[in-house]
Amino acid sequence: MLRRFIVYIALTLASMGLISTSAWAAKDPVYQSFLGTAIDGTDPVSYFTDGRPIAGKSSITHKWNGATWRFKSKANRDLFAANPKKYAPQYGGYCAWAVSQGYTASTDPDAWTIVDGKLYLNYSKSVRSQWEKDIPGNIKSGNKNWPSVLK
Repeated sequence: MLRRFIVYIALTLASMGLISTSAWAAKDPVYQSFLGTAIDGTDPVSYFTDGRPIAGKSSITHKWNGATWRFKSKANRDLFAANPKKYAPQYGGYCAWAVSQGYTASTDPDAWTIVDGKLYLNYSKSVRSQWEKDIPGNIKSGNKNWPSVLK
């Protein structure tokens, strides 16, 4: 809720010309929240081991691919560090639906799906419902668009 409010304020300020929209352009290979963490500080391994998103601790982190990742335990951090591509969300944690459509968007850690052992995040649960209508087609389109949508 707070994240959406901050985005709303930023877009309002941008429309008034008070801040540059280029600051919001996707440039990083990993989507990072305003907190400066991947997946809003959620432990990426928890999706696989616990079957749900669990908040990571600020004291247990790992830097990878230009982002700081948080973990609920040192064991999860070590699993991630040994094989980050296995646990990191596809498309750098940007919204899978948006990437399939040719653009980027932020994500909600609670709007997730694991397909063929890969984690996909979406902007919201309602957007995830759109994405789920054609998962194979959206993955195919997303793979085609990624990472050129970052430019």
